[in-house]
Amino acid sequence: MTGMQIGMMVYIIFFTIVGASMYFFVRGSGRRFVIAGKRLPFFLVGTMLFSQALDANSTLGSTAGVYSSGFWYGFVFPLGLALCLVVTGAFYAKTLNRMNLITLPDYYFRRFNNTVEIIVGLLMAFSFVILVAGNMAGVAYILQVVFGISFVTSLTIMSAIVLIYTFLGGLYSCAATDMIQDYVALGAFAAAVVWMLVNFGGWGYFAEVIPPDFINFSGLTSVENLALVNWGGIMALALGDVVALDFMERIFAAKTPSIAVRGCYYGAFFTLVAGLAASVLGLMALKLFPGVADPKTVLPMMGTLILPPVIGLFVMAGVIGAGVSTANGGALAVASVFARNMWQRNIGRWLRMRKARKLGRPPEEVAWKVMDERLLLYARLMIIPVMALSAFVAYVKPEPGMMLVLAFDVVFAGCFVPLTLGIYWKKANAWGALAAVIVGSILRLVLFFTIPPELAGLDTLIPPVVSLIVMVPVSLLTQKQDPPKHEVNFETPTDEQVALTIR
Repeated sequence: MTGMQIGMMVYIIFFTIVGASMYFFVRGSGRRFVIAGKRLPFFLVGTMLFSQALDANSTLGSTAGVYSSGFWYGFVFPLGLALCLVVTGAFYAKTLNRMNLITLPDYYFRRFNNTVEIIVGLLMAFSFVILVAGNMAGVAYILQVVFGISFVTSLTIMSAIVLIYTFLGGLYSCAATDMIQDYVALGAFAAAVVWMLVNFGGWGYFAEVIPPDFINFSGLTSVENLALVNWGGIMALALGDVVALDFMERIFAAKTPSIAVRGCYYGAFFTLVAGLAASVLGLMALKLFPGVADPKTVLPMMGTLILPPVIGLFVMAGVIGAGVSTANGGALAVASVFARNMWQRNIGRWLRMRKARKLGRPPEEVAWKVMDERLLLYARLMIIPVMALSAFVAYVKPEPGMMLVLAFDVVFAGCFVPLTLGIYWKKANAWGALAAVIVGSILRLVLFFTIPPELAGLDTLIPPVVSLIVMVPVSLLTQKQDPPKHEVNFETPTDEQVALTIR
């Protein structure tokens, strides 16, 4: 066994033990499990937001994208995610943190109604299964290269590890492992770039083989050089990620609104730094590994064949750590949506009504309690099928980079406009939100199959605009049938809207 393999095994075992040990912080509370009891300080919130952006999708996707199609095609990922954190901090974090939400679909329930909550929750769950799958695929690629084992074996091992410590520690596990993983990855990527420049005689050594259109601005201005695709990716991440379950989990977990806002800016800065380093490595790989058939293997090859063992180990370990951290947060977010928004609030209500009919009693006499302990139980149980489905998707379609964009295209198309207008436009109502979600999402699906290849990217940009165009008139035309909830208090929760207490 090589030194890198031993080091990788020690690293994986260490962060697994740390994540699993967070079981003792949950203390039988669903709210502590899902949002760490809304007690996280600035440094943890900022680190966790940075970690969700610096994942296997972003790092492998950036390096592979730059290698295959130019700088902007790869840098889209960290740039879009960093912009998203800036936008979230400026316009959303303060309001949403004040609402004391448990999951993001809780917002749609409180601001609109139960139907909007269900549809949005299902769309977000679908998108995040894709996100988790992309991260697990990226992590499995690293293990495959380092240990020489099959992709399926790598995927199975890492999926089991993420399942175990997410099941035990919830968001506390994510916080603890992020402290280990984030700064290791950041330092390793920066060190890798510096080492390459010093040991290969500077940038000129790499620049001689880089095509001019790989590094100029044509990637943002020329349709022939994928400008529409790149702008579509940037917008899908910059705005679509605003309605990302895992980002919002961390916003809700911040102790105060001010901490949530500052955490977003902190995460954005370090996302850009790490993403820029990963993208530069992709350009350098053009000289080091010309003609690689699978660009996703470029970064693992660089870590194992070119870089010094210590730097290579930490680059690989950093990608694995960031990937499983994001998978941990994504799986937890999806499980929480199913547990709280689907099971507790909706299936539970249906069971209560059914029981009441059987007993011949009024529904209100047959209580279905939205209990903290039950949320913990249901969320833990839901994590098992969520991780199983994510692993299956990763096996069937292991494409870390583009899976990230696809995941947020879905929610960007239908869910972004209702969230934004719900906060900033008092006349937004449930009918308008429902129309925006349905039309935007269906249009995105139709364009996926029909848009010509030369116009790729517009299929991302058009649906949210149509969603906005639909929501405004529908809301205005249905004011009498569905008066908007002017009385929604964006400061404090009410009754079932939170109905969970911290032990």
